[in-house]
Amino acid sequence: MKKTEVYSIGQLAKATSIKIPTIRYYEEIAILPAANRSLGNQRRYSAKHLQRLKFIGHSRALGFSLEEIKQLIHLQECSNHSSHEAHAIATKHLVDVEQKISQLQALAQELSNIVASCHCEDEYHCRVLDALN
Repeated sequence: MKKTEVYSIGQLAKATSIKIPTIRYYEEIAILPAANRSLGNQRRYSAKHLQRLKFIGHSRALGFSLEEIKQLIHLQECSNHSSHEAHAIATKHLVDVEQKISQLQALAQELSNIVASCHCEDEYHCRVLDALN
């Protein structure tokens, strides 16, 4: 009989690069199943917890919201849904990311124009401050 791998919260944090308070928070909001407890009341996590936390971490790195991640986890666990639902969530997220990129590019252009217009020749009058007014 093979022994099941068990992780402490510290080991889980180290393996996933997710901070301990964040892991606790994910348990609190039920995005990560509650851990089993040892006789000393310490959290004990399984390989399934590790896998779920890696899924969450990767999803967060891609910018998915916690609500979107909850939906994706539900789709992953429930066979009554179409795989197209996950595709729709990812597609909407991609559109949002592309809009943010466009907004940031416009912001960068505006800041570039403001900075280029200021030659700092007059130490008492700053064109950056004028542009912001």
